[in-house]
Amino acid sequence: MFLCIFLAALAGYLHWYHLSRLFENDRHFSHLSGLEKEMAFRTEMGLYYSYFKTIIEAPTFINGLYLVMNDRLTEYPLVINTLKRFNLYPEVVLASWYRIYTDIMEFFGLPTKMCWSINRGEGMAPVDGCEGMGDPAYFYVTFVFLLNGLMMSLFFIYGTYLSGSRLGGMVTVLCFFFNHGESTRVMWTPPLRESFSYPFLVLQMLLLTHILRTHNPSRKTMWALGISNLCFMLPWQFAQFVLLTQGISLLLGEYRLDYVTKLLSTPLHLQITLAVCFVLMFGNSMLLTSFYASSLVSIWVMCAGTCVCVFWLTCVCSQVMQGLVWVVSTVILKFMLSAIFGASDDAHISSLIKSKFTSYKDFDTMMYTCAADNTALNYVPKLFKNLLEHVQMCQFDLILVYHSLQLIAFAVLAMLIMRLKLFLTPHMCIMASLICSKQLFGWIGEKFKLHMMVFGILSIMAMQGAANLQAQWGIMGEFSNLPQEQLLDWIKDNTRPNAVFAGAMPTMASVKLSAGRPIVNHPHYEDAGLRERTKLVYAMYSRKSAEVVKRNLMQMEVDYFVLEDSWCTRRSRPGCSMPEIWDVEDPQNAGKVPLCTLMSRDSRPHFATVFHNNVYKVLRVPKAAKELR
Repeated sequence: MFLCIFLAALAGYLHWYHLSRLFENDRHFSHLSGLEKEMAFRTEMGLYYSYFKTIIEAPTFINGLYLVMNDRLTEYPLVINTLKRFNLYPEVVLASWYRIYTDIMEFFGLPTKMCWSINRGEGMAPVDGCEGMGDPAYFYVTFVFLLNGLMMSLFFIYGTYLSGSRLGGMVTVLCFFFNHGESTRVMWTPPLRESFSYPFLVLQMLLLTHILRTHNPSRKTMWALGISNLCFMLPWQFAQFVLLTQGISLLLGEYRLDYVTKLLSTPLHLQITLAVCFVLMFGNSMLLTSFYASSLVSIWVMCAGTCVCVFWLTCVCSQVMQGLVWVVSTVILKFMLSAIFGASDDAHISSLIKSKFTSYKDFDTMMYTCAADNTALNYVPKLFKNLLEHVQMCQFDLILVYHSLQLIAFAVLAMLIMRLKLFLTPHMCIMASLICSKQLFGWIGEKFKLHMMVFGILSIMAMQGAANLQAQWGIMGEFSNLPQEQLLDWIKDNTRPNAVFAGAMPTMASVKLSAGRPIVNHPHYEDAGLRERTKLVYAMYSRKSAEVVKRNLMQMEVDYFVLEDSWCTRRSRPGCSMPEIWDVEDPQNAGKVPLCTLMSRDSRPHFATVFHNNVYKVLRVPKAAKELR
């Protein structure tokens, strides 16, 4: 037991150190100014971090919590509860810890950070760089990496428990490191929701594995499962899709409705967890109208009707009928609930899945598919090169049914949304531990022969795995974005604190975070109303007339539009430039010169250019005709 705990702690420490060094090497984060650290959190990362900043800079924690629950900056002129909309509990918890830490250190007169002046040359003013837990950004990322270090400890324990061998735990950890770039992106994107959520899924699946092996799981185990479920769901809106696949895997894998009832309908488990999450998210309708919630209700109804229908289902192809009833009732209930609550926030997910299998296209699906992870084509070849796929194939007919079905479910998620490969690759690493299982591979012979086989496989995997790690360690850089720094400095120095901005979603997150100005659109694309706002803003990159776009901006009370030429001209592949995306939505204007091209040449007479550099151009939106003169 002591050796197992020591190895788990060692795995966690190594992963924390690995993540920290990769992040530091990529950005030279410790030597960046406060503004540069904030700019390094691009797109939705900056949006999430801005609420952490709001809470720690408020006079009191309660005041900061009130500000994020009554936010007037993110979707001006609306007042929204961002804690409800953006799964911000991680930021709330970290902000409270930061305030407690700094108060304690200040009380005892202890230093919390070390700062130094950095001369940046090229006529640029020197800046102060700080390192230490007293620096907000440093504090934030440190805890993200610590959490994901603990996740690696759980991976070791999971692999050990599943295989019945400490060597299995080592196989899981080594496979994760060998395929690190395909298993996680936390070292590049710490503030993303998955960074906080996924470690609790690992804990939840470990507990679930224990329950599957136990005839009568204890009440404490079920409580622990419910709490881990809650901690997985609260930080991330995508958690519901993973839990849905888990329910499907259990239903198909265990065959018996009464056994699945014990796992899925126990009041101490998923149903109460969902209810608690709904309350803590202030009635977020996406939770109640999700396929996951509908699936739980369907199973509950099926279980409640046991005395009436189970006998018939048992006699007439029970497994097929139970599955069919569950699927049909789940789909019907989901769309009924969506209609009742008038919820359409997740409609884009259905459209995205539809676009994967048909020729369907619209503005929202094109925004997703054109920004897809370009590593998709390289993903499977990389796994084959590392032999991870081969290990899975050797075990496919031998491993536990549930874990096999869960692996297939994760593969489907990865094919539909490539960034969800973060579920597939780690699960393959966990299942790789089964090559050490005596129950599955005892036919090889004595323990020595089995261990020799395992070491042989690891040696082959290590050749490519070591190359992958060397490639990661070889990434050296230093974050710098002078054009955006000039833009943000200009905004802070030359616009009113209540001046309203619109523009590309990633840039708007930085404007809110670093300049503190109200914005009308942002990168969190999971809200139907926000998608409509963004569509109106992005009309600047369409072929519509300037009069139409100006009228839309004026109706949203926008004062300044940040125009970026790159958004007008770049294309990840044919058909994926912004004007081409708009041609799908706005075919009547196809063939015209894009408005953004015209505005980059001369914004008059519709807008007035008030700032420009080689990347950004700020257009003042008139409130009255006299402002154009």
